[in-house]
Amino acid sequence: MIDSRAIVDPGAQLADDVEVGPFSIIGPDVEIGPGTTVGPHVVVRGPTRIGRDNKIYQFASVGEEPQDKKFAGEPTRLEIGDRNVIREYVTINRGTVQDRGLTRIGSDNWIMAYVHIAHDCEVGDNTIFANGSSLAGHVNVDDYSILGGFTLVHQFCRLGAHSFSAMGSAIAKDVPPYVMVAGNPAKPHGLNLEGLKRRGFSVEATREMRNAYKTLYMSGLKLDQARERIAAMAGSCPELEIMRDFLVDSKRSIVR
Repeated sequence: MIDSRAIVDPGAQLADDVEVGPFSIIGPDVEIGPGTTVGPHVVVRGPTRIGRDNKIYQFASVGEEPQDKKFAGEPTRLEIGDRNVIREYVTINRGTVQDRGLTRIGSDNWIMAYVHIAHDCEVGDNTIFANGSSLAGHVNVDDYSILGGFTLVHQFCRLGAHSFSAMGSAIAKDVPPYVMVAGNPAKPHGLNLEGLKRRGFSVEATREMRNAYKTLYMSGLKLDQARERIAAMAGSCPELEIMRDFLVDSKRSIVR
């Protein structure tokens, strides 16, 4: 399963059925789980742990040192879950000790060509990163988020679950769950209705999300006031609980 032209360090741990293409380099302190395929000309550096049934395409760079001037060679980590697709020229960096020392990618993510995921980012499950989208350091991307092509996300931002960014968006503040943003700087443009439909949200839940969106963006309320009103709405709509919690936890404030 390992091409004779690949270089695999003796300190790497690969499951028996892992495939490694020609001219790829797998460094020490790398673990790769069953069913994962590493294409040609891929570099994987450790400490990195990759789960099962992932597919990494040619010319990707996975687990390289963080692009952070404070980094001084500390043994930080990258963890990648299961069933992810990582396309050509994707770069994913390890963490820094100034944060958790860990970059983490969940499972079932689709990461298209030329995507960059910087140090200390945390990506959930079932996300889509379109071509050329980039995360600066310390960014959190929650489950089912979709980043349009060439979306740029400022460090320490968070993208809420089921959010959507249009192509070329420049995001410098947190994006609440279910919200669609566009522009530079990114501004809210309604709910991610198509995504909610695909995820099977009920008509009733979507109606309550619309009301929450209007409360947040169209009511004229200050953010603290809107937050309190949405917290009350969440009592009768469980789908709004993640929006309520997100607004409480937001560190950079939200796009408005």
